[in-house]
Amino acid sequence: MPLGLLIFVLGLSSTFAGSPCLPRDFGHSSHVCVCNSEYCDEYDEVSPVAGEIQQFVSDRPEGLRLEKYSLAWNNDTSTVGVVVTIDRNIKYQQIIGFGGAFTDAAGINIAKLSEEAQRKLIKSYYSPSGAEYNLGRIPIGGCDFSDRPYTYCDTEGDVDLVSFNLAQDDYLFKIPYIQMANDMSGKEILLYGSPWSAPAWMKSNNALNGQGYLLPEYYQVWADYYIKFIEAYKENGISMWGLTAQNEALVAGNSPNFAWNCMGWNASSQATWIGQNLGPSLDAAGYEDIKIMAFDDQRPLLYGWSDGIMEDADAAKYVDGWAVHWYVDFLGGPGVLDSVHEKYPEKFILFSEACTGSYPWDLQKVLLGSWERGQEYINDIITNLNHWSTGWTDWNLVLDMNGGPNWANNEVDAPIIVNQETDEFYKQPMYYGLAHFSKFLPEGSYRIKHDMEGFDSDRIESVAFERPDGALILIVTNQHMNQIVRIKIAVKGGGSEVISIGPQSVHSFVF
Repeated sequence: MPLGLLIFVLGLSSTFAGSPCLPRDFGHSSHVCVCNSEYCDEYDEVSPVAGEIQQFVSDRPEGLRLEKYSLAWNNDTSTVGVVVTIDRNIKYQQIIGFGGAFTDAAGINIAKLSEEAQRKLIKSYYSPSGAEYNLGRIPIGGCDFSDRPYTYCDTEGDVDLVSFNLAQDDYLFKIPYIQMANDMSGKEILLYGSPWSAPAWMKSNNALNGQGYLLPEYYQVWADYYIKFIEAYKENGISMWGLTAQNEALVAGNSPNFAWNCMGWNASSQATWIGQNLGPSLDAAGYEDIKIMAFDDQRPLLYGWSDGIMEDADAAKYVDGWAVHWYVDFLGGPGVLDSVHEKYPEKFILFSEACTGSYPWDLQKVLLGSWERGQEYINDIITNLNHWSTGWTDWNLVLDMNGGPNWANNEVDAPIIVNQETDEFYKQPMYYGLAHFSKFLPEGSYRIKHDMEGFDSDRIESVAFERPDGALILIVTNQHMNQIVRIKIAVKGGGSEVISIGPQSVHSFVF
C-alpha cells in the first residue's frame, strides 16, 4: 500500500458522504477543488453512529478531502506510538463557533459569479452540506478590503449623524450574501461587527489611516454610530450577536504611517469609552444582550490589554470577552490565553481574524492548492482551542486570483478564490482545514480532557470535545512529511481503537 495511505485497519470501510471534490493542480504542493454553476463538492451532515467510530480525513499525499471511513471498536492491544486517552467527565470551555468575514472584497468577488455559482459558494460555507459555519464578522463601514476608503458619515461636524447611511457596498456586497447564508444555514449565524475607523472628522489626525485617535468630544457620537449601524442592519433583517470595540487599535492604530483604515486606542481610553458610552448606549437602545469584545488585536499583547480594561469597573461589567488575531502568534506562546482565562474566567476568548499570505516575505499572495497554508490554519486552531479559545473567525470569505480587491494593495490569500473569467471558484486546503473544526464542533460543544502519551506524541497535535448531542470528537493532525503515526484512541470507561495517521493529514473522529 502507498506510504500516504491514511488508514489500514482491518475491517475498515470507506464511503464518500456527499459529492466528491473535482481536483485541479496549480503547482503548489496540493490541489484545489473546483466549483462552478453546475457542480460543487458537498458533504453530509455529521451524526454519531452507535458502536462505531467515523473518521473524516483530508491529506496531501492521497489528495483526500473530508473522506469518510467507518471503524468498529475492537480494543486492539498492539503497540502504538501514541495513546490518546479521553475523559469526558472533565470539561473546559464551551465553543461559540467558526466562520469568516463578509468584507466588501468578498462580496465584490461573489457578485462576479453567475447566480447559481454564488449560491453554491455560500452553500459551501454556511449550509449543512458545506462547512457549517455559524459565525460571520462584518466590517462596520470600509476597511482595506474595500474598493475605496469610506465611513457611513463622512459629513464633517454631523454630530447628530443626520447623514448616516449604509453604503452601496452594504446593499450590494454584504447584506445579500449574509441573507443568503441565513437562509441556507441549519443553525443561527452569530454575526458581529468590527470598525476599522471612525469618520476622519472625529479623529485627532483628521484621516482614516495613519496614527489617529478618537477625540474625546466624539466618544458619545461614536457610540451612537454603532447603534445606527445595528439598527440599519436590523432593518434589513440582520441582527447582531456581537461587536468588537476596534480592529487592531494597538498594532495598527498606533502606527504613525499605517497605510489603511485604522484608529488608535490604549486600554485605558478604550475602557472609558466602553464603560461610559458604548455599554450604556446599547442598554438604552434595548441591545443589552449584544456581546462586547474588547482588544481585537494580536495574541501576545492580550494580557496587558485585558488588565487595562478590567481595572475600569464600568468597562468590566460590559465586556463579555476578548477578540484576538493570529498574525504574530509566532512571537509568543499560547500561555497568555491561559493567564488571561485564569485571571478573568468569566470572559470568553474568540479568535476574530486570520489569513495567510499577509507578510512582506509572502511574495506570491495567492498560492492555489497550498497544503502548507492549510496546515498553518489547522495547527493554530488546535493550539488555541487547547488554550481556552471558544472559536476561530477567518478573514475574507472570498478573494480574487490576485488576493483582492484591496484599495491599499494589501492583498492576501483566502480559503476560497474566485476566477471570474471561467465562472469558477476554488476551494483551497485552508477551506478543508477549517471545515474539520466548523463542521464537527457546533455551538455549545465542550472541550474535554485528553492526554497523549508515547514515543511519537510530539509528532501529532490533537484536541477533544463533547458535542451537545453527546458525541465525542477528536481532531488530530500529523504535519510531518513522511512519518506515519499509529495511535490508540482510548475513552475512559469505554473502548479503544488503533488507527494509523498518515503524514500531512488532518482527521476528525466522531464516536
